[in-house]
Amino acid sequence: MEWNDKTVLVTGGTGSFGKKFLEIMLNEYRPAKLIIFSRDELKQHEMRVGGFDHPSLRYFIGDVRDVERLRRAMQEVDIVIHAAALKQVPACEYNPMEAIKTNILGSSNVIEAALDTGVQKVMALSTDKAVNPVNLYGATKLAAEKLFIQSNAYAAGKETRFSCVRYGNVVGSRGSVIPIFIQQRSNGKLTITDERMTRFWLTLEKGVRFVVRCTEQMMGGEVFVPKIPSTRIIDLAKVIAPHAELDVIGIRPGEKLHEVLIHEDEARSAIELEDMFVVQPPTMLWFGHEWQTKGKPLPEGFRYGSETNPLWLTIDQIREIVAPFEAAQLGANNQEV
Repeated sequence: MEWNDKTVLVTGGTGSFGKKFLEIMLNEYRPAKLIIFSRDELKQHEMRVGGFDHPSLRYFIGDVRDVERLRRAMQEVDIVIHAAALKQVPACEYNPMEAIKTNILGSSNVIEAALDTGVQKVMALSTDKAVNPVNLYGATKLAAEKLFIQSNAYAAGKETRFSCVRYGNVVGSRGSVIPIFIQQRSNGKLTITDERMTRFWLTLEKGVRFVVRCTEQMMGGEVFVPKIPSTRIIDLAKVIAPHAELDVIGIRPGEKLHEVLIHEDEARSAIELEDMFVVQPPTMLWFGHEWQTKGKPLPEGFRYGSETNPLWLTIDQIREIVAPFEAAQLGANNQEV
């Protein structure tokens, strides 16, 4: 697929994913037009003055809750990357209807608008928390996944295809634990919820590149899952602040001890490739089944969990990941002085 003749729209385009996506798109793929669709005018202004001011860029104020605004924004759009969501677990727990309106009804609006305007490809960003969800955020993302996959059945004779990308924690995204640990380090005490806790880790750039590649390859109906390393939260804490006291505060409501990206029941319809898994759509859908010939089936009882993952970050790799955040913190401190 050639990007340079495509018009691409990113919902939630002012977030951490959106910014990195725009950076890579502008520098390497150079689509004909890039539309940032978000509801925050201040963030859009900050992006413009911060260097995201290019002839191919368009800034649309709008909310995914507004289907008519989405239809207007998607006129003559070829590809939609749906990244807009309420993502903070505590905020979603405290404001459940708001999470439902944005993450579920907003996703439905994106689907409706894409079908009505003839968008060719729609890729939705999901999360490990959608697998066997224990909090409302995860439940809304699971519902959104189901909406996007099943909506391929509504395309009928149209070209529109829908798929999802599902991955774990993104290093440096909003709410990432690394900046929190660096900030707590000056107090000599780091708070962790459980010493046994493990997490999948993915850099923002690798996440964006994975989304781009999957968008190029999607047929419709798949859930793409990258093979990514795990790390122990306690190892991360010790790298950032080796001499700090660790205050174990206990797992918070809605939090898992370990993450899962593919559960046992999904594994029956998934195939394994060299660097990713593809969860194929239900058999009643028309698209996405060609993957069966491209990879190998997963063994019975397979589960892709962060605690049983064969790929782990070494201490040196954790240091490499942490280094840019420490440099940014140092620069911020120097500016304050």
